[in-house]
Amino acid sequence: MPMFGSLLLAGSRSPLARRAVSGFPLTRKVVDRFVAGVSADDAVAATRRLTEAGLSVTIDHLGEEVRDTGAAIDAVKAYVTLLGALRPLDLGPRAEVSVKLSALGQALDATMALDHARQICAAARDCGSTVTLDMEDHTTVDSTLDILRALREDFPETGVAIQAYLFRSEADCHDLAGSRVRLVKGAYREPASVAYQKKTEVDMAYVRCLRILMAGTGYPMVATHDDRLIAITELLADRNDRDRDSFEYQMLYGIRTDKQQALVGAGSQTRVYVPYGDDWYGYFMRRLAERPANVAFFLRSLSGK
Repeated sequence: MPMFGSLLLAGSRSPLARRAVSGFPLTRKVVDRFVAGVSADDAVAATRRLTEAGLSVTIDHLGEEVRDTGAAIDAVKAYVTLLGALRPLDLGPRAEVSVKLSALGQALDATMALDHARQICAAARDCGSTVTLDMEDHTTVDSTLDILRALREDFPETGVAIQAYLFRSEADCHDLAGSRVRLVKGAYREPASVAYQKKTEVDMAYVRCLRILMAGTGYPMVATHDDRLIAITELLADRNDRDRDSFEYQMLYGIRTDKQQALVGAGSQTRVYVPYGDDWYGYFMRRLAERPANVAFFLRSLSGK
């Protein structure tokens, strides 16, 4: 299964695989489990359902690695439109947005990406919301953290994701432990020169990063579906005298919905990562690669079972 996961991650960036998977008639049925829809209205409808059930959300307009300025501007417009649609719900930080800087033109011009991110942060603040920067492959980490520092001059509430499987992430967690940090394992295919490759090593790295964040003065966002890591989070919260409002759990849309409700029932702050949009392919393939259960669901759907 680890080898199969590597193949899926490789396929997430393959134009040939994209055409094959996107053109398969039953793929959309499976995608609907992991993606809330294609429009801002779809994302708002999902937000209503989840927040009425006691959950918070972070919404991601799907798209990444844009190669022209027009596409980057379109991404900004999509976020501003979404945040405008969220404003009447008056949910404040219970409905935030997640942003990939590569969708804002990071590969073209970091200054342009920063300007675009500022526009989204301003729109978020206007409706009482916040922004978290997603982290992408290791080649973008320094640029992303530079943009984060610049954004926090005007928008100190801006969060960022840190991927535990990168060797550098413990040091990054030390630097960021006084702020909003989403800790994830990592969902990109990274070389052994920069990232842990074995699941056990990634899990141990995640715990080391988690200890740093939970002992800090910031707001850890613990992104995991792993019951063992959730149990460790509870222990660390007790050890560091953290109350239930000083950290949160995050889970993906369509995955472990029963656990999401159980965490809410236990009084834990719990947020669902809600993706929407028609550029779903890369996100979908990474979700399949992360967990064998997702692959099994995909295969059952293709067989009609």
